[in-house]
Amino acid sequence: MIPTAWTTASTAAIKTGTWRAALAQHIHAPSPCHGACPVGGDIAEWIGQARAGDFHGAWQTLTRHNPFPAIAGRICHHPCEVACNRAGYDEPLAICKLERFVGDLALEKGWAFAPPELQHSERIAVVGGGPSGLSAAYQLRRRGYAVTVFESQPELGGLMRYGIPAYRLSRTVLDGEIARILALGINVHCGQTLSTPEAFAQWRAEFDAVYVALGARRQKRLPQLDYSRPWVTGGADYLARTSIGAPPALGKRVVVIGGGSAALDVARSARRAGHEVTILALEPESKLPAQREEVVEALEEGIALVDAAMLRGVAHAGTGELRLDCVAVQFEAGAQRGQFTVTPIAGSEFALEADAIVSSIGQDPELAPLAATLATEGALLKTDACGATSAEGVWAGGDVASMARFVTEAVGMGELAARGITRELSRSSVGVVNAAPTLDGEPLVRLAAINLHYHPAQARASERRVAVDERLARQGEVQLGLDIAQALSETVRCFSCGTCTHCDNCVTYCPDLAVRPAGDGYVVLTDYCKGCGVCVKECPTGSMKMLEEVR
Repeated sequence: MIPTAWTTASTAAIKTGTWRAALAQHIHAPSPCHGACPVGGDIAEWIGQARAGDFHGAWQTLTRHNPFPAIAGRICHHPCEVACNRAGYDEPLAICKLERFVGDLALEKGWAFAPPELQHSERIAVVGGGPSGLSAAYQLRRRGYAVTVFESQPELGGLMRYGIPAYRLSRTVLDGEIARILALGINVHCGQTLSTPEAFAQWRAEFDAVYVALGARRQKRLPQLDYSRPWVTGGADYLARTSIGAPPALGKRVVVIGGGSAALDVARSARRAGHEVTILALEPESKLPAQREEVVEALEEGIALVDAAMLRGVAHAGTGELRLDCVAVQFEAGAQRGQFTVTPIAGSEFALEADAIVSSIGQDPELAPLAATLATEGALLKTDACGATSAEGVWAGGDVASMARFVTEAVGMGELAARGITRELSRSSVGVVNAAPTLDGEPLVRLAAINLHYHPAQARASERRVAVDERLARQGEVQLGLDIAQALSETVRCFSCGTCTHCDNCVTYCPDLAVRPAGDGYVVLTDYCKGCGVCVKECPTGSMKMLEEVR
């Protein structure tokens, strides 16, 4: 029987929406990993696609912003994982390893980009075929522009080929991802060095826009070393020569000066060449700029680390031996990357013996051919947020315009410049090809917004590395990727922060039946939502919020 207090058999007439002070709203908000990603990757989206088994879709989403998922999955410094909300719960998601899995699968399956039509008459020159230049060329070609890449080296890749050893980045992977970009119809001229202002002026005259991504190849030098001596070598030169199979001849004992990733690459490459290697670094081990896994692997491989110390001078004995006079220091990092102060500690002097020294303390770009035309800022070209320089029609990015010195940072700068070039040439804003829904306007989704009841604690996928004796003998990649079971298990760990997973919790838990599915999402019925917030609290991904209503 119908209760006597009711005048109808339906609650539809009871419009509790008049009670509320706030309205539930579905949102698409940026995750912390997205905010930290150097290429602005739509991480929650592509991991969700992978979780559903749509790996091709995940690869397509990944490559909206980064044409190098297999490369980035090996060498990225993964700030996304530091920002991951899961880090505040158990362990951060293995985002980098997941990206490698998807990238490797794409190479294995031969997935390719659809070649775009030539939609615009403007021609664009990209000076430099490293990660930033290739990223810009990729984005511009997908937008329908004719692109020509000029590279000074015999092959494309820049730092990825001539600065990162094959034990970290397989040349098969590198070649595969570069070839996929070139298949879009990009013109390439290798062996073309930008060495004079006249050459730059000619390229500016021939093309409608120029993107400068020369990298940083001029080795920084220590005043304590005489670089004319045969027993002193620059780190960039050592890695470049090693990459083509012609490492310089060094003595048995090698000291590598520096604590960044490049110095670790030099040390580990020298170790593979049979040398006894010691790293001398200003920073204490806990503050080395190199990625932590690189330091761990170097120590595993028998490389000695002398940290928090600096070189004072070198004595060269007649027998060929070197005596490096060193002192321990107090190291203090500055406000910006590359800034620091060191204070020698009295009475802490010591010596190291060596047969050769490789100095790997960083590089600067060679700006001489550009300085007369483009404004500079210190050792870099001066650019705005989109990479535009002081000269009309010229953009710049990567190591020539930033001290970030990370491959993925350079990739992200290439895309930003491509957007800026597109806007300038078209005189109107043009969206990213296959762009994801915008995430602008909403704050990052923090851990407090995630209902952890729906996310049981689960261990992160374990790191897998080749055994030390095997890695030194066969010279292959050290870090191994995830298998399919590990990859799928890791995708389940993702909170999908700010991205609706269509779990229907908002429908199920609403006490007023005020939420209904509608198309690919949901609609909140304003006549019945009384603003209790139950749906927001039960959302497992933080993709709902309460919006205050003022009446």
